[in-house]
Amino acid sequence: MITRNDIEKLFQKQLSRIKNKTLRNQVVKVWVEACKEGGWNSINELVNMPFTLLTNTHGINFIEHTIAVTEGAIGLADAQTKNYKSIPIKIDYDRLVAGGLLHDIGKLLEIEKDGKTGYKKSRRGEIARHPISGAILAAKVGIPEDIINCIACHAKEGEGKPQFIETVFIHQADFATFDPLVMKQKGLLIE
Repeated sequence: MITRNDIEKLFQKQLSRIKNKTLRNQVVKVWVEACKEGGWNSINELVNMPFTLLTNTHGINFIEHTIAVTEGAIGLADAQTKNYKSIPIKIDYDRLVAGGLLHDIGKLLEIEKDGKTGYKKSRRGEIARHPISGAILAAKVGIPEDIINCIACHAKEGEGKPQFIETVFIHQADFATFDPLVMKQKGLLIE
């Protein structure tokens, strides 16, 4: 069983950036609940899970992807706060980090082991994609609605929908990690 302590160790650096202790604890709780509900029993299982089933991940796992997207979103926010004389939109770093850590939490319900050596889309994943199942899971734990926006709207489900600036950063960081792999698989990435 995956515990609070496991999740806190896994994302120690990112969690330490969330100043609101209640929110930090809620983020960890969502991770523990998602692991439990999805049938994930050890950190090794999460480390072996690909972050997507839509393309060859070249060994990039779910945890690495979650950290890369969170750090990438922070980098986008930092680039603006450090380089713009004035920022027309306030950036909430607690929302950004919590949203980054939770953006793909629904994949713990969407993906399952295939009983051999690989992974497949679960029945739950066929019914609702990870942005929807992740938003529902986060709401059950009491995650604030602004962070639920980051989860629900970070992918195609959010196209044309109202979004917080943090959701936009998470979306951009997410696709910056995904699109090059798709392009590589299609022979469109110049290397």
